[in-house]
Amino acid sequence: MKNLIALLFCAGLFLNSCKEGKKQDYLPNSIGAYNTLTIVIDNELWKSEVGDKIRENFAAPALGLTWDEALFSITQVPPQVFSGAVRNTRNVLYVMEDSLDIAHMKTNMYAKPQKVGVIKGRTKAEIIENINEKASDFVSTFKKQEIEEAQRRFLKSLNKEKALEDNLGISLNVPSIYKVGREEANFVWLDRQIQKGTMNVIAYSVPWNTFDTDSTFVQDIIKMRDSIGKLFIPGEDIPGKENYMITEKAFSPYVFPAEVSGRKAAEVRGIWEMSGYPMAGPFITYIINDEPNNRKLVLEGFTFAPATEKRDYMFELEAIMKTLKFQETN
Repeated sequence: MKNLIALLFCAGLFLNSCKEGKKQDYLPNSIGAYNTLTIVIDNELWKSEVGDKIRENFAAPALGLTWDEALFSITQVPPQVFSGAVRNTRNVLYVMEDSLDIAHMKTNMYAKPQKVGVIKGRTKAEIIENINEKASDFVSTFKKQEIEEAQRRFLKSLNKEKALEDNLGISLNVPSIYKVGREEANFVWLDRQIQKGTMNVIAYSVPWNTFDTDSTFVQDIIKMRDSIGKLFIPGEDIPGKENYMITEKAFSPYVFPAEVSGRKAAEVRGIWEMSGYPMAGPFITYIINDEPNNRKLVLEGFTFAPATEKRDYMFELEAIMKTLKFQETN
């Protein structure tokens, strides 16, 4: 009898998983521009302190840009309007007063790929408490999904040049619109033209012991970036001046622990400028522990696009760099 019960239980699980699989098969593809978020919330609640708390967390300024741009471009819709194509947006945050006090993330509810964050509370205070508790995790989940979506789109048309493989023993999934603009020993620069400037990815390595102590880490990063700029990234000729890329002098960059291609790394976000001319823009750098090759691998993305929003440009560069793969060494 026990064996029969166990068999029936397993059969039930199998049927449920089949139903879930079939549901996934019939889901439409999700839609939406990068870094957009649909907030499903009653209009009155949106105008209250709950809406203020949502904006504080999900429309906060993205770090390391030349002017304030929100983490996500937000569209608010009341629950009664959340139907049809609107339900197929890739990132959704559903907030409401309810008899339940819960906050969790659901996957592929109405489309795929899709993440739906659900926050409910019996009072506004409970909702705000749940937002405070879950906002950071939800932001990370939405951002991770956006990176993965961008990386899927890259696969449609990839750059086939072998400079990164031949020079540094690595590969990146770089869209074909990027071209190798400069290659030197231990240095590769790819770029693409955009409407008002360029988007750039550079890759190089430095010795394993480049960063001696934690206490000077930020200063050592700045020194490294400035030395590479002087060697490889010149600006316009300015009579009587050396003009090359440096780290902005007025503010120190942000530095965070990270992981790229399964290896420990430091993520650095900040502003670059030219040493002898008024030009500037955002950069994101990954300094990756490549212990098998006794080096630190450095990947950097930077954008020059004056008087233009740059959040999504920097997002694309981040997505490219996070496709990093190391060639296997014997």
